[in-house]
Amino acid sequence: SPDEGWQVYTSAQAPDGKCLCTAVIPVQGTCSRDLRSHQLRQLMEKVQNISQSMEVLDLRTYRDLQYVRNTESLMKGLDSRLKVAAESQKNLNAKSFQELKEKMTELLPLLPVLDQYKSDTRLIVHLKEEVRNLSGSLLAIQEEMGAYDYEELQQRVLMLEARLHACMQKLGCGKLTGVSNPITIRASGSRFGSWMTDTMTPSADSRVWYMDGYYKGRRVLEFRTLNDFVTGQNFVQHLLPHPWAGTGHVVFNGSLYYNKYQSNIAVKYHFRSRSVLVQRSLAGAGYNNTFPYSWGGFSDIDFMVDESGLWAVYTTNQNAGNIVVSRVDPQTLEVLRSWDTGYPKRSAGESFMICGTLYVTNSHLAGAKIYFAYFTNTSSYEYTDIPFHNQYSHISMLDYNPRERVLYTWNNGHQVIY
Repeated sequence: SPDEGWQVYTSAQAPDGKCLCTAVIPVQGTCSRDLRSHQLRQLMEKVQNISQSMEVLDLRTYRDLQYVRNTESLMKGLDSRLKVAAESQKNLNAKSFQELKEKMTELLPLLPVLDQYKSDTRLIVHLKEEVRNLSGSLLAIQEEMGAYDYEELQQRVLMLEARLHACMQKLGCGKLTGVSNPITIRASGSRFGSWMTDTMTPSADSRVWYMDGYYKGRRVLEFRTLNDFVTGQNFVQHLLPHPWAGTGHVVFNGSLYYNKYQSNIAVKYHFRSRSVLVQRSLAGAGYNNTFPYSWGGFSDIDFMVDESGLWAVYTTNQNAGNIVVSRVDPQTLEVLRSWDTGYPKRSAGESFMICGTLYVTNSHLAGAKIYFAYFTNTSSYEYTDIPFHNQYSHISMLDYNPRERVLYTWNNGHQVIY
């Protein structure tokens, strides 16, 4: 609650585009949980130090024991010679004394080994004391944390997530300045395809949808979690009533939006009811490889979702093959407004929307970069130079997920995120 935790008081956007937040610090200065996490961190460091000390001790003890075993026969021989010398000092001539002295010299390296043993014994006593202290500290923390059961902890996490989401919504949008290196999630399927998570669901819903191929496909696999997708387990199959064209599909609020094969018809398929809720023609939109991206693959119509809603990217004869961006009503699939970007679609590798801005890559092959940005809020554009590492050299799908702020990519049979 606000009484015991941090809270966002106000949030705004600075003139230079940076996000500004004002946070209220708890009255006590530091959260009680921070104290516990600090204690746990200290304990973990101690455990690590003890583990390292034990390893060193183990190695040293083994090495020293070998040395003592090697000198055992020497010590026994020396012991018998000393007994003889003690019993009959008359027999101890200069030569025998010299030999005895040499044998003693051979044993001199044993002294530091024995000193080390003394030091190690002290260290073991110290380590035992540390382990006793650790056990006590862990027990205290366990008892303290035991005051919160699993349900309460889960409730706190959900509340925190809701507050964080509300804060992010208030912060608004900025301009894309960079993209991370690619992270390969899985290698599966053919060279072309698409995969995605829902762009508008609670974070508890982590389902993944997978559509292999770029035309005539009807089979959509729904995996329960990202981990299930990685391992290829726990999935259900949806068989679409109409086959798809291209790879520009998107899942938005429980429904799949896709381009019906050999047409410019947009289809909204609802996963839970397993039915088509609505379908509508995008007036004048090219289809059937008339105006695809540079890689082809019937990629004439590309659906995408950003912070402001559902979009369709395509082109028409009237626009002379230049990219058209249209805001689409997710309920009716009606086009609300369109913008002519002036960028030739056949020269684009792929494109995606972030915060009402269309970003276009200049190639689907190696060496691609984010080359062009069109701002729908000002109906203006600029050329950009944002590096984009195309690891597997052939991108056939690229989409932004506003919920995760991640780019999903199908790259030459690899499912990759940025």
